[in-house]
Amino acid sequence: MSAIRLDPAQACVLVVDVQERLCTAMPQEPLAQLVKYARALAGAAKELGLPLLATEQYPKGLGATLGALREVLPAQPLVKSTFSCAADPGFAAALEATGRRQVILAGMETHVCVFQTARDLVERGYQVQVCADAVTSRFEVHRATGLELCRAAGAVVTTAETAIFDLLHACGTPEFKKVSPLVR
Repeated sequence: MSAIRLDPAQACVLVVDVQERLCTAMPQEPLAQLVKYARALAGAAKELGLPLLATEQYPKGLGATLGALREVLPAQPLVKSTFSCAADPGFAAALEATGRRQVILAGMETHVCVFQTARDLVERGYQVQVCADAVTSRFEVHRATGLELCRAAGAVVTTAETAIFDLLHACGTPEFKKVSPLVR
């Protein structure tokens, strides 16, 4: 299977560390875009039957997942202390339990947890797509560098809308009618 083609039977969505206190340090427009597209990915995952995983980095210090995302999650986020989700044994087990080999990635910060997760997942044989419109960092140079590093590590850099429509494959289906409004 091509790493650039998403398969609804193989894909899952991962939202990394979109936490209340960390969000206060993010620029507001990119954060609003991240939330919009992470919610769209969550909605698409629900409609298409894709597993949706989320993580929180040290919630005692960084707070819980932002309410606007927490309300669309099917389960409590997995708590981790490693920057890379893949380096956390609990997360690795939860991902493996999905049976999925494609990971659609959203979250923050792009140059730290998102990059390290993408790199480590690729090294473990997963196909990773990082949604450029659903990741952010405190500074644009960090976000841009993080995306470059994800690409260099072997991840595909895409957008949430591209990923969603790739999963849908065609218009006119009941899933299309439910999911397409999420990206408007």
